[in-house]
Amino acid sequence: MAIQLTESAAKQIRRQLARRGRGIGLRVGVKKVGCSGFAYTYDYADEVRNDDHLFESHDTKLVVDAKSLEFLDGSTLDFVKEGFKQAFKFENPRIDSTCGCGESFSVKEKA
Repeated sequence: MAIQLTESAAKQIRRQLARRGRGIGLRVGVKKVGCSGFAYTYDYADEVRNDDHLFESHDTKLVVDAKSLEFLDGSTLDFVKEGFKQAFKFENPRIDSTCGCGESFSVKEKA
């Protein structure tokens, strides 16, 4: 099980942690929400908990809880700039469909 970080995402995470003044990395997860079922969550990681998985890439740490990893395994986290909009974006092979607003998604059933 693994999650990859692009260099762009890693740089943005390091910038945000430096601005905040503390933290070990970015915590990402999945929660039930929206019209399609799930949405990504982002927060600062100040610690690695017992049920967490730690991924490192480009000198940056990504923390994911065990339940969310099931939905994120095989994904790549990028940081993209499109016009005035900038945001983290997952390339997730588990996604089956997204809602019209792009905020929520459903996942493919495991074989």
